[in-house]
Amino acid sequence: MHLQKIAIKNFRLLKDVELFFEPKTTVVVGRNNSGKTSLTELFRRLLGDRRPTFRLEDFSTAAHQGFWNAFLLKCEGREEADVRGALPRIEINLTVSYASDSDFGQLSEFIIDLNPDCTEALIEIKYELRDGEVDSFFGDLECVDVEEQRASFYKSLSDRVKKSYTSNVRAVDPNDPTNDKPIEWSQLHALVQTGFIHAQRGLDDTTDKDIDFLGVILERLLQSAMSELADPKDQQTAQLLQKAVQEMQEGLDSGFNKQLKELFPAFSLFGYPGLTDPRLLTQTTLDIQRLLKNHTRVQYEGSGGINFPETYNGLGVRNLIYILLRLLEFFKNFRTATPAPSFCLIFIEEPEVHLHPQMQEVFIAELGRIADVLAAQFNSSWPVQFIVTTHSSHLANRANFDGIRYFKATPSVSGSGFVTVIKDLHQGLSASGTDREFLHKYMTLTRCDLLFADKAALIEGTSERLLLPIMIQKVDEEDSTDIKLSTQYISIVEVGGAYAHLFFDLVTFLELPTLIITDLDSIDATTRKACKVSAGAYTSNACITSWFSDSNIDLNSIGNKVEIDRVKGSCRLAYQIPESEGACCARSLEGAFMLANPNLFDLDGMSEEQKETEVWENTNQIGRKKTEFALRYAIEETDWKVPRYVGEGLRWLRDVQTRADLGESASGESASGESASETDERR
Repeated sequence: MHLQKIAIKNFRLLKDVELFFEPKTTVVVGRNNSGKTSLTELFRRLLGDRRPTFRLEDFSTAAHQGFWNAFLLKCEGREEADVRGALPRIEINLTVSYASDSDFGQLSEFIIDLNPDCTEALIEIKYELRDGEVDSFFGDLECVDVEEQRASFYKSLSDRVKKSYTSNVRAVDPNDPTNDKPIEWSQLHALVQTGFIHAQRGLDDTTDKDIDFLGVILERLLQSAMSELADPKDQQTAQLLQKAVQEMQEGLDSGFNKQLKELFPAFSLFGYPGLTDPRLLTQTTLDIQRLLKNHTRVQYEGSGGINFPETYNGLGVRNLIYILLRLLEFFKNFRTATPAPSFCLIFIEEPEVHLHPQMQEVFIAELGRIADVLAAQFNSSWPVQFIVTTHSSHLANRANFDGIRYFKATPSVSGSGFVTVIKDLHQGLSASGTDREFLHKYMTLTRCDLLFADKAALIEGTSERLLLPIMIQKVDEEDSTDIKLSTQYISIVEVGGAYAHLFFDLVTFLELPTLIITDLDSIDATTRKACKVSAGAYTSNACITSWFSDSNIDLNSIGNKVEIDRVKGSCRLAYQIPESEGACCARSLEGAFMLANPNLFDLDGMSEEQKETEVWENTNQIGRKKTEFALRYAIEETDWKVPRYVGEGLRWLRDVQTRADLGESASGESASGESASETDERR
């Protein structure tokens, strides 16, 4: 039994999305302000301890116009049902999947269909106007001079929503939407246990005093151990602790009362105790839970009998221990909960905080096994799903490719702010026939950060990787434009000409503006060996032949391609072209670099034929020294021009619009990224 899907409408950036969850671990990736925090906050509201409440600020920006449209309908005298239907509401549908032979437990209240083949339960949640409150919602507004009231209407809208809206939950037949029944919130909360490990864990806050977060968790673990449903060993430990504290209390009472009697002669000097005054006694009350919370310190074993406080350990180790202890806490709470939940959802925000890359990879790879180990220790089961949000390419690439959900913020159709689009890599790339196994392995091995970039550049090899950052700076310096490519987050991925085409479907699916820089790789018609472009007939470059969908495309056809042919959707192909009309052409980056800078290679004064021959011979001499060549012009000799084909490609990449070009703050959100602050949590 697990949560299979959530459908969300009108909540912050999540205007209209569906998100499928993996039975074990789902990894949510994406740039800041793409809706990841909104997802976690929504579940925190829905599955908390009480009926969820929302505010006007929780509605998607595009939904705000709906409130005004509803008022206009009311002024037109339309039916109450029409007015109510126009009012925005936050809608959430949860789909729970179960096996036909499951022990339904709490889920039985939500299964209302009569189809024996159906193995899904649908839970519908709405934050909407209360029944019979259409008039009171618009109560003090008159349908005269309507437009003049718009400003005051929006100012008062927050209070109107707060007073007149409420949350409702219903069980719905997946086969018949008209068959439903109301559900108590307590029943939903009993169905699913939730746990949240927030990104802002405060482990590095040592400004005033050492803060022992781990001691606080021990106190909560004791609470779980004292439950009637706790493991017998845990109960025994809790009882021994209580017995020790009780003996301590008795000792303190006996000692203090003896000393108090010794003070009675001094009291008599002040006429106390008199005939009617009660005698004094002491009774000590020690709260074992407060003792653990306020006076228990987790320390690390040192040497020579000297131990070290919690805050003396590295932040990465403390973070890992914190997460593991919280998982243990959630597991024990699940086992002792009454009534027993059907399954558990745990949200972990940015587990990479303070963890080095290798530890991040180990963590996400072993997360599912942690649940199995805990359950095996107690000969129990733990039906848990993990939802992990991250900004780490190390963690994302090491996760199961099928479990990755890519959140992308795009301009809304209405033009009011941005909305989230969720890309399911498992479904999207399976449909396209992409070699997902190759992509996953490649991204893992190269620590590729495509999933977090504004734009991407797929390049051939080492020379491009070393020179491209300098080329980006030079293009920015040459052009007098406010848009700078160097200020955008560009993921530079070295893929080679043989593999670049395998990334086409991925970057297209992610809607990621991508420049593919590859080599012309001219070959002759008979031997199919490398040759000068002027002597060549075809290309050996798989990226170019795949782009033009022609495995036997000739060089003349390639050379005659215009800008529109080199752009497909959000991708552009760049390969060597002549530096000017009628000039010779190179077949590689090094050759194009020489032709773009003839003064650096003694090419001035030569004919185009002589230049091509000289460059051909020079590039052959470079051979395996391409890295040395690139380092020389990236570090030592930096006064040179960018080859034309690279410059044109970089300018296209710079000018193509993305969310980053428009400005992350354009939607009214914080441009500083997601955090636990109220400003960021609004989105």
